[in-house]
Amino acid sequence: MGRAFEFRKARKMKRWSAMSKAFTRIGKDIVMAVKESGPDPDSNSRLRAVIQNAKAVNMPKDNIERAIKRASDKNLGDYKEVLFEGYAPHGIAILVETATDNNTRTVANVRSYFNKCNGSLGTSGSVEFLFDHTCNFRINGEGLDPEELELEMIDFGAEEVFADDDGVMIYAPFESFGAIQKELESRGLEILSSGFERIPQITKQLTEEQAADVEKLLEKIEEDDDVQNVYHTMQE
Repeated sequence: MGRAFEFRKARKMKRWSAMSKAFTRIGKDIVMAVKESGPDPDSNSRLRAVIQNAKAVNMPKDNIERAIKRASDKNLGDYKEVLFEGYAPHGIAILVETATDNNTRTVANVRSYFNKCNGSLGTSGSVEFLFDHTCNFRINGEGLDPEELELEMIDFGAEEVFADDDGVMIYAPFESFGAIQKELESRGLEILSSGFERIPQITKQLTEEQAADVEKLLEKIEEDDDVQNVYHTMQE
């Protein structure tokens, strides 16, 4: 198995465990998708993908519909996606993806977390190059041969296809998202969820005590309502 498989296995039990936090993140994704291309999922592929993710975490249908309706309100402010880069203690690189309607607040909060936990907030491009920006799809694996599917999806950018307890996973470069989504839909394959991740190219093993220092910072960052995802180079 490749890096995507190992990365997914390590993160599976850790992040997005709080249902309320997952709903908040998806709510912001809905707003951004609707503001970008409108409230009709049939003509808005990004919104279609977000709705699939909402269903994957058991977000009630009424909540999804309310979020779409709310996002269609022209008076509602938009969220801006902002990426923060820095280092935790012990040389661990950290990438923080946020969706914010107040950049000044978010910058101040993220900087304070790094400062309080003996880390350092870096400049744009300081650690992003240490991660591969990927897209992923989780599809219903019933009746599918992952190896055969991988051969078929290579032409659309797929780099790694494997089965796990939740279905069949497809990983590809960030830029391949649209082509793969279109091909899966044209084949009538059920997309259970999809998204983007940043997989570290190299990870660093720490002692238990050192890892606790890093986890302290990660927890503070992840508790922030503006934070969507956090990635790091610590071996899990």
